Amino acid sequence: MRRTRPRRAEGFSLSFLDVICCGFGAIVLLLVLSKMGEPASIERARLDLDALIARLQEELAEIRGETRVLERDLTGTEEQLSEEQVLIARLSGDFSRIQGEFAATRQMSEVHEIIEGRLLAAKQELSEEMKRLQERARHRPAQQQTVGGIPVDSEYVIFVIDTSGSMHGYTWSLVVAKMAQTLDIYPKVKGIQVMNDMGQYMFSQYAGKWIPDTPARRRAVLERLRSWQPFSNSSPVEGVTRAIRSFAARDKKVSVYVFGDEFTGSSITEVLDAIAASNTRDAQGNPRVRIHAIGFPVLFTEPGVSEYTGVRFATLMRALCRENGGTFVGLNHVDP
Repeated sequence: MRRTRPRRAEGFSLSFLDVICCGFGAIVLLLVLSKMGEPASIERARLDLDALIARLQEELAEIRGETRVLERDLTGTEEQLSEEQVLIARLSGDFSRIQGEFAATRQMSEVHEIIEGRLLAAKQELSEEMKRLQERARHRPAQQQTVGGIPVDSEYVIFVIDTSGSMHGYTWSLVVAKMAQTLDIYPKVKGIQVMNDMGQYMFSQYAGKWIPDTPARRRAVLERLRSWQPFSNSSPVEGVTRAIRSFAARDKKVSVYVFGDEFTGSSITEVLDAIAASNTRDAQGNPRVRIHAIGFPVLFTEPGVSEYTGVRFATLMRALCRENGGTFVGLNHVDP
């Protein structure tokens, strides 16, 4: 009888396979369990990320809003800064202008004080000089008498009149009246002539010639004077010089009357020297032409007008009349 051997290997193999299967099963179970928990974790992570994104978007919106506000504030600040800078520049310009005006005003005030002092001294000297002339006039013969301190012994009379805008605008009616009064103190002369301060003749047909002295001619002169206004530079130098050069003569007694309110020339001394060269003197030291002047106080009566050129006219006329045997009369009003 054949003996069979027991199968030990089968029992071992079955147990080994069971172990392996159990191991694989455990792994599969772990994988299944891990896969089942994954979607929940992912969902939680996604929700957390969405919340974070939403929060960050809100913060970004707030930051953008704050940025716009800050930009508007910055723009407003820059505009305000520009306005302030413009205002500062304007105020700086105004301050500089005010400083200049203050300096000019202070300088003009000093000049006015000097001018007023000189004018007062000139008036005092003029008053004293007129008193001396009037005292001397009392002892002269009848033909040497004066009217208002002005000698009236001339045979020929020339008027040199300032026809500028200031004279026409403020005192022209007084100019006409004073010319009529001056003619009245010369009842009869051998010749009359009228020109403006530039040397322009009133009647061109009598240029360089004497106008015959007749009542009709005197009326014509006064009537023409009322509307006569040729160009003037407010300086009597040209007219006086032309009058002397055209009409001075050794055998004629000539007087020049200067009517004006201001002198705008550059130098008083140059004017005196130029007229002295033209108006030469005779052996006794008398000038060929006697020069008188009447000053109209236009610049001293109008507010806001500088008196400087008016004072210069008075200074020039006083010296010119004194050096050429005449008299300067300064009026104190502009109305006839």
